Amino acid sequence: MPQKDEVELDIINVAHGGVFVARHEGRVVFVPDTIPGERVRARIADQAHDRFWRAELLEVVEPAAERQEHVWGAASVERAPEQRAGGAEFGHIRLDHQRELKRRVIVDALQRTAKLDAAAIEALGAGSGPVVEAVAGETEDGTGWRTRVRLQVGEDGAIGPYAARSHTIVPVSDLPLATAAVEESTPFGQRFPGAESVDVVATGSGATHVLVNDLPERRGKRLVRPRRRPVPIRERVGEREFRLDARGFWQVHRQAAATLTEAVRSAVDEALFDPRAANLDLYGGVGLLAAALGDRFGSTLRITSVEADEAATDDAAENLAEWVGASAVTARVERFVSGLAAEATAAERARLRAATVVLDPPRSGAGREVVEAVAAMRPAQIVYVACDPVALARDVAYFAERGYPLRTLRAFDLFPNTHHVEAVATLTP
Repeated sequence: MPQKDEVELDIINVAHGGVFVARHEGRVVFVPDTIPGERVRARIADQAHDRFWRAELLEVVEPAAERQEHVWGAASVERAPEQRAGGAEFGHIRLDHQRELKRRVIVDALQRTAKLDAAAIEALGAGSGPVVEAVAGETEDGTGWRTRVRLQVGEDGAIGPYAARSHTIVPVSDLPLATAAVEESTPFGQRFPGAESVDVVATGSGATHVLVNDLPERRGKRLVRPRRRPVPIRERVGEREFRLDARGFWQVHRQAAATLTEAVRSAVDEALFDPRAANLDLYGGVGLLAAALGDRFGSTLRITSVEADEAATDDAAENLAEWVGASAVTARVERFVSGLAAEATAAERARLRAATVVLDPPRSGAGREVVEAVAAMRPAQIVYVACDPVALARDVAYFAERGYPLRTLRAFDLFPNTHHVEAVATLTP
């Protein structure tokens, strides 16, 4: 087939990554901006893969009942594919159906990657697997939730999001997924020559920061990012306050930190929890989830929060200071847990066997090395916070091979109008 050929396709399913599935001449074709049940006209844009092609949506011939006007005009199908802003790839779908599609992606990952059968998946929810839960206080159309936005800077200094699957910058004049504070503070139309990106951050207290990130410098064969001065901010979850850098990691939904705090507390089996064990908070960031356990189980808690980012570890040390048994360690998680599993004394191994391990890895997941080291410690329970269902399912399979099957799973719609979904899983021996 010649490149750029136009075809009519029937959309039959949803796939991980915010795209939808069609078939053409016996081959899978991934098409964004569509919905299962639709017939569309599309252009084959990428034939580089043997197993599948990618296409661009040109026209919806027969729309699904769940289609709505896109919540963000800059991402609408009315625009040319190369000028559709990325970051709101489910915005054309009714919100309740977005959650159903995310549920299907989770179930598919558990079946294909974790190899769970229908009975095991049904046990995780009301008959058809886990329900994707809405977040308290969500707006009717799933807008107004982002407290942090990064806009890219083009060669001419103009700012905007990338178009989907490209480095083309799309100029925009609004950010409907953002909170009002972020949108009002965004410097639309201004230019930032010589910069790489611009971050707009709004804290829970209402303070906003516009942070300009300079381009990396080339030194020989290396690209070195310029040192950025920390911008300390405070975020509040319930009655607790956390210190962090404005550029550091914090959940982007205005209710996400509170939602995950409650979910992790609920996921821990109190009968298996020993506050004096060698409890671990891996990929701990600034200590949000370690503090969640501390608030539930009290002042005697012993827990070590492990994070590769030194600045975040420094913040975690302050945020966890009220627990004498809490510590924050700067280390790559895979090195830390591998060393712990290999070098622990008999007394330390006993404390690890009584431990609860919380993991909140990046989108790529924990991976085999971390799973093997954690499972080798034989902890009492594992609570896994995931932002990628396929990475979670892969790691669930690794844990199951080592005697830690999946016991519970809750999913949360922390990213409405996008394909992303958060999940909290419990695994016990």
